[in-house]
Amino acid sequence: MAQDVLCEVINCVHHKQGNRCGASEIYVVSHKGKQADSSQETDCKTFEPGDI
Repeated sequence: MAQDVLCEVINCVHHKQGNRCGASEIYVVSHKGKQADSSQETDCKTFEPGDI
C-alpha cells in the first residue's frame, strides 16, 4: 500500500504542503465505468473543492 499520496490539486481541501494528500482514504474511479488503460481515463472522487 502506498505510504505517501501526492496531489497537485491545490484547491482541494485535502491538499497539504509538499503536494501531499491529507485524506484518510482515496477513492479513484475509471471514466464511465469502463476499464482504464491510462491515468487519463481515471478520476479522483476524493476531491473536495476548498479555498486556496
